[in-house]
Amino acid sequence: MTGKPMRGFGIAAVAIITLACGAQQGQTSATQTDVGVTKDTITIGGTFPVSGPATAYYSVAKGADAYFEYTNAHGGIGGRKIKYTVVDDAYSAANTPAKARELVQDDQVFLTYGDLGTPNNLAVRDYYNQQKVPQLFVFTGSSHWGADYTQYPWTLGWQPDYVSEGKIYAKYMLQNESSDKIGILYQNDDYGKDYVNGLKQGLGDKASSMIVKEVTYNTGDPIDMKSQVNALKGSTADTFYVAATPNYAANAVTNAIASGWNPKLYMNNVSNSTSTWRKVAGALGASSAKVDGMISTVYLKDPVDTAKWGSDSGVGLFKTVMSQFGGALAPSQPCPADGTDGFCVAGMASAYSLVDLLKKANADGQLTRKHVMDIACCGFNETNNPLLLPGEVVNTTKTNHFPIQEMQLEKWQSDHWVTFGQVIDARK
Repeated sequence: MTGKPMRGFGIAAVAIITLACGAQQGQTSATQTDVGVTKDTITIGGTFPVSGPATAYYSVAKGADAYFEYTNAHGGIGGRKIKYTVVDDAYSAANTPAKARELVQDDQVFLTYGDLGTPNNLAVRDYYNQQKVPQLFVFTGSSHWGADYTQYPWTLGWQPDYVSEGKIYAKYMLQNESSDKIGILYQNDDYGKDYVNGLKQGLGDKASSMIVKEVTYNTGDPIDMKSQVNALKGSTADTFYVAATPNYAANAVTNAIASGWNPKLYMNNVSNSTSTWRKVAGALGASSAKVDGMISTVYLKDPVDTAKWGSDSGVGLFKTVMSQFGGALAPSQPCPADGTDGFCVAGMASAYSLVDLLKKANADGQLTRKHVMDIACCGFNETNNPLLLPGEVVNTTKTNHFPIQEMQLEKWQSDHWVTFGQVIDARK
């Protein structure tokens, strides 16, 4: 981030203009613009857990920022450079409204992008929609963003939704392990409940017999899942379904294995970064093999899987971008170019979609909030995102506001994930 500000680390307000003429690279005629767009810059912002219990997710912002810097180095958006301002809400929904007002009122952002966390985004979508500021590609798979679009037309997700992911696990269980006795750990909010609801919907009339125990935790609780794990261990559960954020998920699995409970493991997608599970394996030592076979889902190419993606051009692009620009966002460690931090991969992939969207709006001569939102919500069709699995698309229509709905199952083996089966389209 070449001199780029992050809230709490110094920032200047951005000038507002309403019309920028075609002197910039890539522009041959006047372009209608909006708040946050000058002749040189497009200012966007996002709320992320730079601190607090979910800092692993900050890597999404780091991966995105690296791609924005790469884009800036290659001409930007019609000659305008993207300025990405990240503010820290510490993954506390109580903090997010004040941070959202900072972005809109003080920083004069054109749009917000990648805001992380289900409860956090729910806490501010009223505000963004009242202000008519695009709340784009929020980094949470809550079903709210697609299902509530009519009421909140300035808010849109990006990644596959948690309900659909839960249904995918249920389908696999019913086909392969229909006698499972499932114990569930979930975050006690809309984020965790979506995963549980998806699993129950997928299991259908077998949900009541297969799910034998549910336990919860709250954001901000101490990261010690021992009591929750003991409650599940004390039930008849032989399968552990985890819908948690990375630190809580890792602690829960570590406690389960250390206690002598060795259930089948299902790990939600947003907690399955390779770096997280390599750390767990290291902490478990000789018992690390008991994590093998853990099931999760994937919708992105995994740079760690060199046998599958070693010569892939998209993965090659990721490694190049991270090597050159992955260290921009202070104060935390840069994104590793080897892809072990899957949140960096996700951040770059979603940033690619945003850049694609901004280029489409610029080509139309309308870098306005409304035009960007109109394309994003109702006619975005990206078929060439270099980090999505082959055949996956980012697609919206007037009746479908869930941009990505394909996923594939994967299993943990020794120190990395291995995909199996076919890509599953939740639309079907």
